[in-house]
Amino acid sequence: MDRPLDIGGAPVVTLTARDPPEHGPAFLSAQILPGRGMMLLQARLRLPSGQVVDALAAPPAAEAAGRLDGGPDDMLGVGAFSFGGALLAPFANRITGLAVDGGEAIETPVDGQMVRLPCNWGGKAKGAQRYAMHGLILDARTSFDQPSPEAVTGSLAAGDFGGRWPSESRLEFAWRLTGGTLSLSVAVENVGRDPLPFGLGWHPYFALPSGERSQARLRLGAEARAEVDNYDEVLPTGRLIRVEETPYDFSAPEGRALGELYLDDCFTGLQREDGWAIAEVRDPAAGLGLRIATPTPEVKAIQVYAPPDQAFVVIEPQFNLADPYSSVWSGVDTGMVRLRPGGRLVYEVRVEPFAL
Repeated sequence: MDRPLDIGGAPVVTLTARDPPEHGPAFLSAQILPGRGMMLLQARLRLPSGQVVDALAAPPAAEAAGRLDGGPDDMLGVGAFSFGGALLAPFANRITGLAVDGGEAIETPVDGQMVRLPCNWGGKAKGAQRYAMHGLILDARTSFDQPSPEAVTGSLAAGDFGGRWPSESRLEFAWRLTGGTLSLSVAVENVGRDPLPFGLGWHPYFALPSGERSQARLRLGAEARAEVDNYDEVLPTGRLIRVEETPYDFSAPEGRALGELYLDDCFTGLQREDGWAIAEVRDPAAGLGLRIATPTPEVKAIQVYAPPDQAFVVIEPQFNLADPYSSVWSGVDTGMVRLRPGGRLVYEVRVEPFAL
């Protein structure tokens, strides 16, 4: 009997839906990686036509194991946010600071306390700034349990993230397939003696089954987007620009076609529907829509990454704006939560497919 494939020192966990609807679009299965911070590697999705496809832009598990190997292209787990759906904690997006250790780390104040974070990303242009990107659990190995075929839970005693973050935290994860939908929850608890600054996010690459990116549509109700210096470093200038009557206004009921618009933008001032912040990716050529929804009030931003030459749209519901402790954000609430000792909160996201 073959051993289950390991990634990050833990097996790939497969979820299987027990109660999908008989007809119509539905999530049927999913692969979770406890050895990589409980990231979602892949999910199988039934289209309105009945065809079953990969829901995420991601390589097969065996290939993913080779790319998530801790090698030069996966230092500090950065390979985890290049496909699938990585979980981001204790911050999402970028944090800049003063380069130290020969550029291998940065020093920066977090909630008034100086911390040293690994420098794991940056712009590709010559002389571009490097920074800390997408948190500290990208290569974390979590304990896990699969109580039923359609669910898996995990936990991580993160502590102070190896001396890199104020206070101490414990994370609890849960993935579940129910009624054709895919749901995620991440609970964080401050188990330390000091206040805990925290941001959570998720980084899923939703594939467009048709492969026709220009006709795909995005629906997202938001008041503003964060201006960035360029699309190489993608660092905020501190300006929030209203999206109304611009190419970045995706609030129409049917959304807006992506066309050739390049997106790597953080949207904020989210318009909630019955308490839910909602984004939709629509692929009219495939007759499919995906509704990504969160009831979590702490989610203040949604990052959208969608290069015109790729058949995917990344939708990232997250607590914080990019570079949340930067001085550019004078007087702006950048979304980082501050948990008192003993405090706890839960981040939730649900992905629901629907027919167009």
